[in-house]
Amino acid sequence: MAAMKGLTAVLSLAYLVALSLTVHGQQSQADGPRYANGTSLVRPTNYREWTFIGSGLGLTYEAETASPTAAPTFTNTFVNPSSYRAFMQTGTWPNGTVFVLELRRSQTEAAPNKGGRFQTDLLVLEAEVKDARFPDGWAFFNFGRGTALSDVTPPLSGEAVASCVECHTKHAAVERTFVQFYPTLLEVARQKRTLKPGF
Repeated sequence: MAAMKGLTAVLSLAYLVALSLTVHGQQSQADGPRYANGTSLVRPTNYREWTFIGSGLGLTYEAETASPTAAPTFTNTFVNPSSYRAFMQTGTWPNGTVFVLELRRSQTEAAPNKGGRFQTDLLVLEAEVKDARFPDGWAFFNFGRGTALSDVTPPLSGEAVASCVECHTKHAAVERTFVQFYPTLLEVARQKRTLKPGF
């Protein structure tokens, strides 16, 4: 009788572990990239419920700078939760990682604000995906501007993607990502020793 109870307990435990792994695997896939026509990224409508990894104000990557009188824009970056959890454990991004980048207008005039800036209208929505289906394992997407966002977009190509690839390859701290702008992720990369050589 005791042996039967022990066997039942072991089988129950094995079932719970298998169920947990199955649910975790389903959740990981559910928050990864979804495509139409194989490579056109479907805009993740719930990305604002994903892990928020950081925000910048007035960041520019190009030689030209904005007009001195223009208000700086905010950039907000979100990553799918399963990829964030994987990065926190390993310091690298798994296949199926999706970053969503918002560019938002900044403003100063609203009560009771006396100084500083806050975020307002969405200007642009972009994404970067790590996925083995693309030639070098990464792809960049632009969903458009403001309220005229597309629901599905093909990966950038030609000169546009060449510029992204060159900048991300040359300046990114981890793989093709600007982890240097996200202090908690940068610390993980240092601990896991996954920063690019020479960074």
